[in-house]
Amino acid sequence: MLGRLNDLLGMIKFSHTLFALPFALLGAVLAAHTPEGWQGRPRDWIGILLCMATARSAAMAFNRLTDRRIDALNPRTAMRHLPSGQLSVASVVLFTLICIVVFVASTLLFLPNPWPLRLSVPVLLWLLGYSYAKRFTSLAHVWLGVALMLAPVAAWIALRGDLAWPPVLLGLAVLFWVSGFDMIYACQDADFDREAGLHSIPARFGVRRALRLAALCHAVMIVALIALGWSYPLGRVYFVGIGAVALLLAYEHALVRPDDLTRVNIAFFQVNIAISMGLLAFGVLDLLT
Repeated sequence: MLGRLNDLLGMIKFSHTLFALPFALLGAVLAAHTPEGWQGRPRDWIGILLCMATARSAAMAFNRLTDRRIDALNPRTAMRHLPSGQLSVASVVLFTLICIVVFVASTLLFLPNPWPLRLSVPVLLWLLGYSYAKRFTSLAHVWLGVALMLAPVAAWIALRGDLAWPPVLLGLAVLFWVSGFDMIYACQDADFDREAGLHSIPARFGVRRALRLAALCHAVMIVALIALGWSYPLGRVYFVGIGAVALLLAYEHALVRPDDLTRVNIAFFQVNIAISMGLLAFGVLDLLT
């Protein structure tokens, strides 16, 4: 059983929860920090962690289910757990359903705030819908960006029960950050996507233009982060963090060239985790000082 669970967590790349979780936590920290002091019950923070982990796990498992035949045809993904037979379809379906049930149940922790429960199904539909986006639109990267954008926005709503500019601006930063790095990652499959009839920015416009659009997205991300710092407002430590994020993004784009995609995984995984964790650290430190 432990081996099967390890395979399931490997299939959904559970460690990559670090992409979105820090932004959800930053959104929650911004919501919890008020002029009257810190607010938020321990159960609220547990709810945020549970919702983040289970929503992402459900979305990733569902994506692996819907893409299993496509993955089997792609040399880069043919050895994933479902195409290679390491996991059965039935076990992944069961895992997905369990994650969905736990996600919806976790929103009850935020009661008497009813909004997390009310929004749980629409959020799930958007997350699961991403798995079909590349079948009909080249903007699948943006769909994924919106999916992760929901994390800080939802965390704010869960704690405060309303919506304001700070979580929206943080969400926009996440939207353009994710859209940009997903375009970079998709460059690896540009030729395969064209042959398979799948849609992506690299498949439609070519790798060189895709990398330029990714850089533009990341420039907009920095603008959104600056706007967040002004509107909240945040202090010097946070803006130092933005500078560090900008340097990491520049390094990410320096790693990948149209004629050399061998370092995409370094750019995608290591640099982006440093960006999300680093911004959370700078943001929390700024509020504590």
